[in-house]
Amino acid sequence: MHSPNDTLVRMANQIGKFFSAQGEERAVAGIADHVKKFWEPRMKKQIFAYLDEGGEGLTPLTLKALQSLKTAMHGKSTAAEALAAAQAASQGGAPNKVAAPQPAHQAKAKAKAKAGSNGKSARR
Repeated sequence: MHSPNDTLVRMANQIGKFFSAQGEERAVAGIADHVKKFWEPRMKKQIFAYLDEGGEGLTPLTLKALQSLKTAMHGKSTAAEALAAAQAASQGGAPNKVAAPQPAHQAKAKAKAKAGSNGKSARR
């Protein structure tokens, strides 16, 4: 019976096979970049967990690339989570407050105030 890990291992190894002709350094970067850009967060989370179990079945090149990606993303499966983890790590582990997005009317008001009192930008 196939497990979800079998499918991810097969897919990752296929990506590794594609990039392997480019030499180890470029292949590792290419594999990691492909997984980062095109795999869903749940897939990355699952393959990262599989790495923690030893990564059996992954080719050495693919294993190295996925370990590199996991380290670069601080073990997180999304870019936003990885950024937050990196910021927290750089601040000594303190949680980082992320500024809430501004409502559209506030952003427009700031832009209007910056442009001038009449709300029109100066033209040259």
